[in-house]
Amino acid sequence: MSYIQQGTPAFRKANVALFAGGLNTFAILYSTQPIMPELSREFHISPTAASLSLSVTTFALAVSMLLVGSLSEVWGRKPIMTFSLFAASVLSVLTVFIPDFHFLLGVRILQGIVLAGLPAIAMAYLGEEIEPTHLGVAMGLYISGNSIGGMSGRLITGMLADLFNWRVALSVIGVLSIIASFLFWFSLPPSKNFHPRSLEIGKLIKSMISHLKDPGLLCLYGIGFFLMGSFVALYNYIGYLLIAPPYSLSQTLVGWIFIVYIVGTFSSTWMGRMADKYGRPKVLGVTLLIMFIGACMTLNINLLLKIIGIAVFTFGFFGGHSIASSWVGRRSTHDKAQASSLYLFFYYVGSSIGGTAGGMFWTSYGWDGVVSMIVCFLMITLILSIRVSSITHLPQQNIKI
Repeated sequence: MSYIQQGTPAFRKANVALFAGGLNTFAILYSTQPIMPELSREFHISPTAASLSLSVTTFALAVSMLLVGSLSEVWGRKPIMTFSLFAASVLSVLTVFIPDFHFLLGVRILQGIVLAGLPAIAMAYLGEEIEPTHLGVAMGLYISGNSIGGMSGRLITGMLADLFNWRVALSVIGVLSIIASFLFWFSLPPSKNFHPRSLEIGKLIKSMISHLKDPGLLCLYGIGFFLMGSFVALYNYIGYLLIAPPYSLSQTLVGWIFIVYIVGTFSSTWMGRMADKYGRPKVLGVTLLIMFIGACMTLNINLLLKIIGIAVFTFGFFGGHSIASSWVGRRSTHDKAQASSLYLFFYYVGSSIGGTAGGMFWTSYGWDGVVSMIVCFLMITLILSIRVSSITHLPQQNIKI
């Protein structure tokens, strides 16, 4: 097989393309998160209800990825990823015409469906095309694009919602995403190690079942679930905390707090390298400890310490996600797109459940309740990480389809 080597023009182009694709996807996906308080005010809905503007999208994304990953085995990686980016971008531009919250939820569901194309396939593309010894670096750079996208989407939306309104903010995100889609289209090298096959639903189902029978992959899927549930819960409700007394920050200032996402750009790449060097189990444990420390720091009433805590938590999260997602690609021995799709299915279901459940804790117990839920999630994740490091691969005969 002809792999893309680190340091070559093809390696740089692939990373630029997937960086742009990740930026596009996650700018759109999380664009409603900083304006949840604004949605609560305009539509007279609770924080838990406002969180549905994100939760329905991530849930639709999770379900769609199960099918999209399989379709990419037939139609190829790049065409589906390209369509996904352009379609989601156009839907964002059309947001300016949304009349009410229910219509917004409908558009957000559609966006979740079409957005599935990139995250369901990108990891499989990297696993097939990038030299295995350099996969950690490439995966880290891709996730860096995710973090920059999540940061810029939240930041731009928060500022524009203050200057104009949330409809204009979401539409501007769509225009910028169209530009990123063209960059992706022109830069991504075509697949060389992908071999299309006919769509055989029975075999695809057996393939997914075989992945679910692997206890190691199940642990990794659980890790993705609880990591993302923790992360989204923190960011969903920190805005409600900071716009209220004693902080009383504006929507723009709350949006700027998402600049701490920049630490995720560094940690995902750096932790990927550390995992390649020192082993995934050890470095994953370190990232969970970092997340725990960051979450506890946000309990301090001092605003500066609270923001530092958010940054520390974010640093740990992106490092942990980078390790867990690349671990899935290394552990799966066949049909890597399905294995990656299942990881992301659990990952985004965790976002939907954790994000909405956090609203119940926020309503009942305030910020202390949200952090308590996050700590419980991290403890479960630690148990799963210890477990997966002790599990060997299944015998080859048990995973044939």
